[in-house]
Amino acid sequence: MSDRIVESTASLAEMDRRGAVTTIIVGEEAGTKAVIDDTGGVVGGALPEPLAASITKDALALMGRERSVTLSYGDTEVFFEVMSPRPSLFVFGAVHIAQELVQHAALLGFKTIVADPRAAFLTPERFPEADELRVGWPGDVSDVESFDDRSFIVVLSHDRRFEDPLWPIVLPSAARYIGAMGSRGTTRKRAERLLADGFSDEDIARIHGPIGLDIGSRSAGETAVAILGEMISQRYLHDETVELVGAPVRL
Repeated sequence: MSDRIVESTASLAEMDRRGAVTTIIVGEEAGTKAVIDDTGGVVGGALPEPLAASITKDALALMGRERSVTLSYGDTEVFFEVMSPRPSLFVFGAVHIAQELVQHAALLGFKTIVADPRAAFLTPERFPEADELRVGWPGDVSDVESFDDRSFIVVLSHDRRFEDPLWPIVLPSAARYIGAMGSRGTTRKRAERLLADGFSDEDIARIHGPIGLDIGSRSAGETAVAILGEMISQRYLHDETVELVGAPVRL
């Protein structure tokens, strides 16, 4: 791999940006590499001119799905190695389950942010694996721009004073996953309140509640695993249909 390819991939990683390294593995220009950034720009190497537009379009589509695949363009096959920044997990409510969730999520490579207005609960001693601790109410510690399609939001607070102000912030956002703790009855009442507040059925359907996969969890650690399982299913199964110019090659 040339120095320019290495430098380009390192630069994208340092800036926490998406990208893709393309390698022609079959064809007249086999071995040719290029680095494509999240704007569709070639920031390292070069693409074969006849296929440049098609490869760039497919690279951008694959970045959005975090998928590394080999695609065929007639007699040419290209391997796309997608680069993705760490996904962000925002946990609202510094409860016991949050401690377990942050610990497990950190092992899976998530950047973790925990928010709670109670400073006594939000300490490095309770959350040693957290990347960031934010003491404050929802409007003080987050905004719609905080959340993109690599954001996962988990609401564990049972206090409506903390939970209710979150919905106008998180529901219009691009967050990949939104989940909220509570029984089926709590979930139903939450939906009724949100409808009364003017949110649509589609908005409310974005909230996974009761949160987590139904695995019969009982302990805080098991509940954390159930939540992470649901998050991961959304991360990789979310909108699996993606239009590609090239044809997938099964190796």
